[in-house]
Amino acid sequence: MERIKEREMIDFYNEARKLQEELIAIRRDLHMHPELGFEEYRTSGIIKAFLKKEGIPYEEVSGTGVCGIIKGAKEGKTVALRADIDALPLLDKKGLEYSSQVEGKMHACGHDAHTTILLGAARIINNHRDKLPGNVKLFFEPAEETVGGARFMIKEGVLENPEVHGVFGLHVSEDVPFGYISIKKGIVNAASNPFTLKLIGKGGHGAHPEATIDPIVAASHLVVALQTIVSREISPLYPAVVTVGSFVAGTAQNIIPEEVVLKGIMRTLTSDHRAYVKDRFKEILEGICKSFRLTYELDIEESYPCLHNNDTMVDLAFNTAKEILGEERILKQEFPSMGVESFAYFSEQKPSAFYFLGTGNKEKGTDKPAHGCYFDIDEEALAIGAALQAANAFNFLKEN
Repeated sequence: MERIKEREMIDFYNEARKLQEELIAIRRDLHMHPELGFEEYRTSGIIKAFLKKEGIPYEEVSGTGVCGIIKGAKEGKTVALRADIDALPLLDKKGLEYSSQVEGKMHACGHDAHTTILLGAARIINNHRDKLPGNVKLFFEPAEETVGGARFMIKEGVLENPEVHGVFGLHVSEDVPFGYISIKKGIVNAASNPFTLKLIGKGGHGAHPEATIDPIVAASHLVVALQTIVSREISPLYPAVVTVGSFVAGTAQNIIPEEVVLKGIMRTLTSDHRAYVKDRFKEILEGICKSFRLTYELDIEESYPCLHNNDTMVDLAFNTAKEILGEERILKQEFPSMGVESFAYFSEQKPSAFYFLGTGNKEKGTDKPAHGCYFDIDEEALAIGAALQAANAFNFLKEN
């Protein structure tokens, strides 16, 4: 009953709507000036200036990251809201007045929108901090697209002092219609393990293969053999991926090279499968090398973990969206994505909910794929996102 009373006192969506023009202006400014991971100095400067103007204390973290905190008038727990702030190395081909002004860099994944949404949510929350039963931390994460800035932020203590008890994140999606959200319990995104492998044989003349140890033939066998990990050793009920995305070898038609370099990635949805795929990769590699008389150098990176949504946090986010959007505008995501998301580092540490905010609108041309040179969003979704995140923070603290 208390949450309903408070909900009636704060009309999150109408307050966010009043910020619409300002939010669009912020987003377009960020969109015109994209910055890659750990280069987001201008972006973080805009964030800090906004927080300072609102009277919200903040700390610089992980180089270009920012952690703000809004302390409520009432004692309580602490919840965090997260936005990523980096762009992609991509040419913007939209040809709009707010297209990227930086050659070869573009906000093609919506992180400019995420940043703007969190700033909007921060203002709404801060305007009502006298009703806030606890604290709200604001995580502006750098380098999500590359090394996962979240893990560096966590190492620097953003989940402590005061301790964070839950985290909410969102991501705009061109695949979800404008005005809707999509959310899922359990695993939302895969874990990944990028690898670089050098197979070392013995080079020589193509006319005399018997005097060589051909790494190309061995590598070809390896590429095929690796596919059996997924097709024959992982249950078809559990998705997994082993991709060799780069195969580099040789300089001429009549030369057998000394070495081959393979680069690729493994993606899995459980910790057991993650360990199993890595182990089997090494065992198959060692078997191939023994059979073909090669040596090897292997580097497997421990990249992003699985993003796991907490059931209770999802229920809370669902109820918040039901109040603001209506239940008919909440889509239940059926399957996890084999893509990765560095919010997973937060979900690994604290109960979390990560959901997708619909920005797809064919009439406005915002149905183009993310990580593509024509990507854009329906900017009316900025107010929806700000309202949802602000309400999530309030509802979490009131229920805890």
